[in-house]
Amino acid sequence: MQVISTSQAPAAVGPYSQAIAEKGFIFLSGQIPLVPETGLLISDKIQDQTEQVMKNISAICSAAGASLTNIVKCTIFLTDMNHFSTVNEIYAQYFANHKPARSTIQVAGLPRGALIEIEAILSV
Repeated sequence: MQVISTSQAPAAVGPYSQAIAEKGFIFLSGQIPLVPETGLLISDKIQDQTEQVMKNISAICSAAGASLTNIVKCTIFLTDMNHFSTVNEIYAQYFANHKPARSTIQVAGLPRGALIEIEAILSV
């Protein structure tokens, strides 16, 4: 088992790793829209939050020697399903030709008041 960590994504806000590599897979912990340099939410807008989450995921993929094209499954957690179409538009920009399996779930709340969290599984 290998722990993946980078200062280019937010530090964990609890007792967990940014990602773990094991037996050909990398498991990324859920990413919320924290700015790595400040540890604060980027804004209260779903567009900004989605972009920041995708940047954080991309940074962790890079730290693992992988990229977004290695992602085989994403799970998106939203506090409001009315944000679904906006999130889809932004998400699609990051996965133009590569479309991992995906689930989207509405939840009652997320850490630090985030509107979105995305976790991912990569195959390497």
